[in-house]
This record gives sequence, C-alpha cells and structure tokens, in this order.
Amino acid sequence: MKQKKQTNEQYLWEHYYTEEELNIKISELSAYDYMMKDTKEYGNEYVFNYFGRKMTYKTFWDYIDKCAKSLKTLGAKEKDVITICMPNTPEAVISFFAINKIGAIANMVHPLSAEEEIKEYLQKTSSTLLIALNQCYAKIKNIIKETKVKNVIICSPSDSMPILLNTMYNVTLGRKTETPPKSSFYLFWKDFIKLSNSYYGNINAKVNKDDVAVILHSGGTTGTPKSIVLANRCITGVNEQAKVFFAGVEVGEVLLSILPVFHCFGLVVGVYIPICRGAVTVLIPQFDAKRFDKLMVKYKPEYIIGVPTLFEALVRNKYMENVDLSQLKCLVSGGDTLSPQRNQAINDFLKEHNSKGQIIQGYGMTETCGPVCFGTKGSNKLGSVGIPFPGNVMKICDPETYKEMKPNEIGEICINSFVLMDGYLDNPQETEEVLKLHDDGKKYIHTGDLGYMDEDGVFFYVQRIKRIIISSGYNVYPEYVEKVLKDNKYIKDACVVGVPHPYKKEIAKAFIMLNDGVEESYTVKKEIMDYTNKKLAHYMIPKEYIFKKEFPKTKMAKTDYRALQEELLNKNNKMKK
Repeated sequence: MKQKKQTNEQYLWEHYYTEEELNIKISELSAYDYMMKDTKEYGNEYVFNYFGRKMTYKTFWDYIDKCAKSLKTLGAKEKDVITICMPNTPEAVISFFAINKIGAIANMVHPLSAEEEIKEYLQKTSSTLLIALNQCYAKIKNIIKETKVKNVIICSPSDSMPILLNTMYNVTLGRKTETPPKSSFYLFWKDFIKLSNSYYGNINAKVNKDDVAVILHSGGTTGTPKSIVLANRCITGVNEQAKVFFAGVEVGEVLLSILPVFHCFGLVVGVYIPICRGAVTVLIPQFDAKRFDKLMVKYKPEYIIGVPTLFEALVRNKYMENVDLSQLKCLVSGGDTLSPQRNQAINDFLKEHNSKGQIIQGYGMTETCGPVCFGTKGSNKLGSVGIPFPGNVMKICDPETYKEMKPNEIGEICINSFVLMDGYLDNPQETEEVLKLHDDGKKYIHTGDLGYMDEDGVFFYVQRIKRIIISSGYNVYPEYVEKVLKDNKYIKDACVVGVPHPYKKEIAKAFIMLNDGVEESYTVKKEIMDYTNKKLAHYMIPKEYIFKKEFPKTKMAKTDYRALQEELLNKNNKMKK
C-alpha cells in the first residue's frame, strides 16, 4: 500500500493514494478525441474480437470516420440526438464514437425494450436517427411514425461476424427475423456505410467537455424511469480515474465485455476504458451462462467485467472443472453487491483454477457515470465496495438531516464528483430532489442506498432505501411495474415484490386484484401476460401472477407489500421442507 499524509481529516481514504494519484485532472477533450489521444500508438494492435474476427485500431478509426460521414450525409447535425438500440457489436461501438465525433448526442436504448418504451425514448429525446438491431424492426415499424426519426439504420449481429458464421446466422436465425424492404427510410448497415463515399464536408465538431455526450435510461434513485444526461467530462473523467486501477493493464491483454453498451457500467467500464487502455475487447452480444466455459477456453481473458450473477454462473458452470484460469488477473464486479460469503467463494474458485486474481467490487450508478469507488490500492476488504476514486468525495449522511455520520454508522451514501450527471432530461424537479447542496458548498447525489464507511475510509453497501428489486444485475422498479399492470382493463390493483432466487438473486412476482365482475381464468391470465410482454422490458416482467381478493393494509391504509412478500417466502420455505 502506498502511504501519504492525509490532506483532509474528512477524507479517511486518501492514505491509500499517492499525491500524484490524488491530483486528478479533468480533460478538456470530447470522449472521441480523448480516445484518439490515448490510442494513437495502437494502430496495428487489435481493438475488438467479435466471434473470432479481430479488428485493428486503424480499421476501427476508419470505420468511425465512415460512420460519421454517413450520418452527416443523412443530415445529422451537432446537438442532434441519435438513438442506438443495439447489443454489444462493433457497429454499436463505432456508432457511439461517430456520433460523438460529429458533436451529436448518443441515446442508448435496450434492444429488448417493449415497443411502447422504444417509442417513449425516441419521443422524449426527439431523436432524428435510429440505429437498431434487426430484431427490433417488428416493434419499430408499429411506432416509428409517431416519432421525429428521419431514417432507421438496421444492423444484424452477423454484420461483423466471420464469413462462415455470417452465412450460418443468415440461414438460421436471420431467416426468422422480420426485416424491412430496402427503402430511402430504412437502410441496412452496409448500405448506410457506403453513403460515406459521397460526403466531403467536415466531420470533426468542436466538442466541449461540458457538452452532452450520452443519454442513458434508468429508474433513477426513486424507481420512476428517467433519462440521465451525461457530459463528455463524465466519460473521460471516469477513464482518467480508472487509470489508477487499470495501471497494470498491458496492450493486447484480453477483456470479456459481456455487460451491454446500453448499460452505463457496460459502456464505460466494459468498452470505453479498455479501448483507451489498448486491451482487446471481446464483444459478447448475447451471453449464455451455460457456455461460459467455452468463452474462457476460446478467449483466455485476463479481465472480465460483469455483475455478481455472471460470476456466480462462472462458479456454477459444471464444465469449468478442468479449465485453467492462470491467465485471469481480475474479475471486476458492479451493478450489485456480493455478500462476504459469496465473495470468498468466488475467490476460492479462482485459486482452485490457478488464477492469482480476485473479484473486486465497486459501487456506482448511472447518475455518476458508473463506478465512483472500487476495491483498489489494497482497500479490497471482503464484502466492501472499496474507496472513492481520486476526485470523488463520498459521505454517509442521515437521510433526513444530511448530517454526516461517524465511521461505522449506517446512513445514506452521498457522492460529489466532476463525473456527476447534468441531470434528468426535462425533469428539473426530480434532479433537484437527487442533487442537493451540502454545507461544504458541494452538490451531492443522494443515492437512496444505505451504507457505512469504516475507520480506514473503506465503504460498505448495506441495502436499498427504496423498493428496488435487482434481478440478474437489472433494476426492477415495483411501483413502475404496478402502474403498468393497473392500466390493464382486468386489473383493479397490483403489488409487485421481490423474492430470492438461487441464480438471479431476486425475481419479481405480482399479486393481482381483478376488477369487479372479472373472474380468474386461464384466458384472463394469458391476456395479462401478453399485455405485460408488450408493455414491459423482459427483465421487468413478473415471473408469477398470484390472484387475491384483497391486499393486506398497513396502519396508513397502504398495501402492505412486506406482508405479501413474507407470504411468498413462507410458502417457499414450506415447499423446501
């Protein structure tokens, strides 16, 4: 551990850093220009490995330029919002950087979002162009006329696959996917890229560090879906901070990028940072836990970025028994927390498979552009989320008074940093409720999470203040799901609760009260299921629907969701006996 004299009694974690490491600077560059500066020596190195097909940095840069020219050909302007509705493919990453290069704003959307959600994201951001997965066309065609989108670029997962895999995909899955006919409105990726040949204008916009780079969508700290606005300084800032942790990454080392690019952690930590560090990013558009062993054998990664359920899948994979992991340096975990017991179990698994690495947890949120603290510099205490990155200030405060708690006292985690969001899109009231001015003159994000800091300045997450269910690393917001359910013609009231799951950690189940005169039946249940399949993203859909005549109430006459949750837990316990 590198020691230094503390410069501020408040910041107990500073002794883990050197003076130089603490002297973090905010880059004036855009996300694109920063990446080009950091990678200028890597031209002949590989940036991606996609199903065995590798792409050099030079080819990557060329594709970004072509994509930028094509976007300009279609009329894209600075400050325009361009939506990317894609999984982890080279086209998605290339599009992100091209959008940034021309001074536009990338709007990242989950391709498995329901069609109503896609419409809302497009309308809310006034998106002018849409770059989407071919499998989204069946949803897009129904809502696109209600948006301001002028062109849709359709991409297939096979576009960058090796020739043999490309052919196999197109004669199997590709044949089953509905795609639009060629037109001036719908363009396929290869035809879109060819538009670059006819553009000779400027594609290098003057982008300020405080200009908006990306819009990401999350439930925020209150659970209501929000659009989070992040400036260029947020993305470049996290990368500058991460150089402290990723100092040991060598050019050409392999990183498995499994977390999706429409997720902040996946975009920033799983893609942007490794690209800037010269690592070979293995893009996985669709993760299959049952094939985890094959990924490890094929790519032999030094680093894996993921959520706890992903690493538990690694440990549970029965085919991993004889797989050698001696090259694996580190598992980077975020999006949720691991208990000390599970943390230790994963570390034991790594040791048994010849890895000298450990799983290292971090903490952050979309509002902070991903991780704000990490188990780095010797602070990786079992079950902790580490110490704040240089430039970040974290406090544990009383949720009501904002009074700072003493070490080892539990309170709300509050964060100040130059990587904080600008705010929620077109929602100043919610922004003010989350970003609050403290007595020290700094604005802090009030996370809605409970935690504590120990006497060494290491932070520990305890639990959520709000009713958030985390399933396979995704936030499921019960109040939002309930609202959607209550809009159904059959439903009078609904209550959604989370119950433990051995692999996903939690799953959502819905209690339903039917309207007067509506009888419980297979037809009614199926129609409700079809309705939620259309209205909700797949990870938000309840795994079970339980009909009840009445809901238990609290003393304040509110639905007692804890009593309903306890009912399910008791039922599960009886079944186990």
